[in-house]
Amino acid sequence: MEQPNRNLALDLVRVTEAAALASARWLGKGQRKAGDQAGVDAMRFVFNSLDIKGTVIIGEGEKDKAPMLFNGEQVGKGIGPEVDVAVDPVEGTNLLALGRPNAISVVGIAPKGSMYNPGPSYYMKKLVVPEEAKDVIDLDAPVEDTLKKVARALGKDVDDLVVFVLDKPRHVTLIENIRKAGARIQLHTDGDVAGSLMAVDPISEVDIMMGTGGTPEGVLSACAIKALGGQMLCKLDPQKEKEKQALIEQGYNLNRIFTVDDLITSDDVFFAATGISGGTFLAGVKYTGDGAITHSLVIRGKTGTVRRIQAYHKWDKLMKISGIKYD
Repeated sequence: MEQPNRNLALDLVRVTEAAALASARWLGKGQRKAGDQAGVDAMRFVFNSLDIKGTVIIGEGEKDKAPMLFNGEQVGKGIGPEVDVAVDPVEGTNLLALGRPNAISVVGIAPKGSMYNPGPSYYMKKLVVPEEAKDVIDLDAPVEDTLKKVARALGKDVDDLVVFVLDKPRHVTLIENIRKAGARIQLHTDGDVAGSLMAVDPISEVDIMMGTGGTPEGVLSACAIKALGGQMLCKLDPQKEKEKQALIEQGYNLNRIFTVDDLITSDDVFFAATGISGGTFLAGVKYTGDGAITHSLVIRGKTGTVRRIQAYHKWDKLMKISGIKYD
């Protein structure tokens, strides 16, 4: 019998809580980069208190010149396990700036060398389903066929299904096909990671996530999807000629279909997410005057354990030891 070892996800939740507490101050203020910067600074500060040797493989922000923990950045104290790191201090920066739901802070880590590096890829086509449907899906199958198979695997009718889709011009035909098949749709302006998590979360009303979204968000999502036993099929889907040519020049196969096991090759994966603006997935930060309340999801891949944590933060005590000014 293997002895239990340290659950790094319980350290990671401190990182996402810090980013959420800092960035939530910018809720609805229309200052997208300021909110993102607050999350980045808080996340970096707390990350560097952890006993890990971390290398950022997925650092969101590069494609839109936003603040970021950059790809290749070293995080942690430099002692302890060597890990690959995927971060998004504020997933849904537009949601935060506009005061809309489902902005979250997310982190995933896996042993060094086990996390897929997407290089210059910004976008990928994705199909995400829970464990019950993981063996019946085909990324290239017609939408109607996919929905029928997923519905059957879940013991539902097609018109029972709820499909998460990003509300983007590129999805006009996809949305038409889903409606023609009879399934219901949740349209979201942003929130790629949250959508993937909803599709594999047993208490969410979302059954499946479809469409093209961010490649970095896909790898980050894969940490949680793998841990929860779900499946994501995806392939690189460049949206601009410059992105396509960069991928071809660097030898990426645009026809390859990836699974979660291709994106994260180890089962020893950890994931944490904390709600920022609240919504259908995770409740947001609630400031109480003398502190705040946060809501987080914490997952350990090796055991499949999922924890939902409601934390109460007290400014008078926290500010005595924290280098981040939350209040």
